[in-house]
Amino acid sequence: MSHFKDIFDTYDWDTTLKSIFDKTETDVLHALHKTKRDLEDFKALISPAAKPFLEQMAQLSQQLTKKRFGNTIQMYSPMYLSNECQNICTYCGFSMTNKIARRTLTNTEILKEVEYIKSKGYDHILLVTGEANKTVGVSYISNAIQLIRSHFANITIEVQPLHQEEYEQLIDNGLYAVLVYQETYHRDEYKKHHPKGKKSNFDFRLDTPDRLGKAGIHKIGLGVLFGLEDWRADSFFTALHLRYLQKTYWKTKYSISFPRLRPHSGGLEPKVEMTDPDLVQLICAFRLLDEDVELSISTRESEIFRNNIVNLGITSISAESKTNPGGYAVDPQSLEQFEISDERSTEAIAEMLKNKGLEVVWKDWSNNWE
Repeated sequence: MSHFKDIFDTYDWDTTLKSIFDKTETDVLHALHKTKRDLEDFKALISPAAKPFLEQMAQLSQQLTKKRFGNTIQMYSPMYLSNECQNICTYCGFSMTNKIARRTLTNTEILKEVEYIKSKGYDHILLVTGEANKTVGVSYISNAIQLIRSHFANITIEVQPLHQEEYEQLIDNGLYAVLVYQETYHRDEYKKHHPKGKKSNFDFRLDTPDRLGKAGIHKIGLGVLFGLEDWRADSFFTALHLRYLQKTYWKTKYSISFPRLRPHSGGLEPKVEMTDPDLVQLICAFRLLDEDVELSISTRESEIFRNNIVNLGITSISAESKTNPGGYAVDPQSLEQFEISDERSTEAIAEMLKNKGLEVVWKDWSNNWE
C-alpha cells in the first residue's frame, strides 16, 4: 500500500529550501513559458528569483482560473461546534492550556446556528471542532452531519485526524470533504508547536490524506499554517503532497488553503513572516502548477488583500466567519480560536465580488441524491 510518508522521507528540509533559493531568473522564465509545469517549475515560481515576475504570474494565474472556473467564486461558511481540545498547540486559542470557557453545541444550538447561516444563503458549510475525542469524537460529528445534511448541499469538516473506517462512516452519513492541514512539514518544528496530545503524532497526521483517499472521500483540503516555518519549503511539501494524492487517488478533488498565523488568546509571534506579496506569489504559483485545484482564502486576511486576490486565482472564499462555538446566534461573546481580519457581512462580500465581475456560487454540486 502506498503512503505519502515513503516519498516524504526521501526529502531533506534544508536541502529542499536551498534548492528553492538556488533557482534563477532563467528557471523562472522557463517555468512561465511552459504550459504543463512540474514541481521544479513550482520551486522556481515560489523562489526569490520570481519576485520581479509577479505581475506576469498574476496575469497567467487569472487567465488559467477563468479558463477553468469561469467568472465564478464559491462562498462557504464555517460553523464551530466546539472549542474543547485535548491538545497543546502554541498557535491556537483553543489549546488545552488556555484558561477559557469551553463549550460544545447541543442539537438545538446547532440548528439555531444553521438557521442563521441558511438565512444568509449559504449551501456549503464547514464544521470545525477542537480535538477532544470523548466529547466531540466520531459519534458527535456523525450526529451533527445527520442533523444538518438536509439543509446543505455540501458538508465539509475540519476536525481531528480519524481512521479510515471512521471516515467511511461519516461519508455514508453525508460528509463531502475534509480539510486537514499539516500545519508545518518541518518535523522538529512541528514537535515544538504540538508538545502534547494526539496532534503531537506527526506521522499520523501526515498519513491522514491517505486514509481519506482510501475511504473514498469526494474532496481533500491541504495546507500549512504560514508563520511556523519557512513558507517556501512548507509550500513545496504541500505541492509534493498534492501531486502524490492526485496520482494515487485520482477520483478525489483537491483544494489548497492559505492560512497565515493570526492573533489569538495566548499569542504566538510568527517565526517567519509571510508578506502580502509573498502570499500573492504563492497563490499564483499554485494556480500555474495546477489549473484544476481549488484555492481558498478565509477571513483571516484583510479586506484589502481579499478584494485584490479574488481575481487572481482564488475559487472559494468565506465571509462573516465566527471562530467560536455558537458565534452566529447562540453565544456571540464566547472566545474565538483566532481573530478575524475581514469582518464584513456576507452581503458586503457578495456585493464586492459582483462589482469585480464575479458571480457568487452558493451551490455548485449536490450529493443529496445519493
